[in-house]
Amino acid sequence: MPQRRPVARHLLQSQLLQAAMVVLPLLTVAAARAQSALNLPLECQLNQGPWQPCTLTIEQMGAHWWLQIGEQRLVFHSNGRGSVTLSDKAGASRTVQPMWTAQRELCWDGVCTKGDFPLD
Repeated sequence: MPQRRPVARHLLQSQLLQAAMVVLPLLTVAAARAQSALNLPLECQLNQGPWQPCTLTIEQMGAHWWLQIGEQRLVFHSNGRGSVTLSDKAGASRTVQPMWTAQRELCWDGVCTKGDFPLD
């Protein structure tokens, strides 16, 4: 009676190869997302007050970042279609409009930053 093991082994190898072709790109994406957040020292201004040191933390470029200004954290989320939401520690959220000023400051409705920004 002929053995069918080589056919079964070939099918198993083929299935493993197909699974690897699906899973490996997903692992690469997951690894890219798992990279640590980018922290940048900047200066911040709230409601035209004095400029003060702050830290911009970018968790996901263009989608999720926050400003740490002393004890205050302002969290930003972008939906990728131009809408940016700003949330504070108290849980208050509002839609804000990003704007570059002539002085190379990036502002969101009363929250301004200046310094070296990653633009990609």
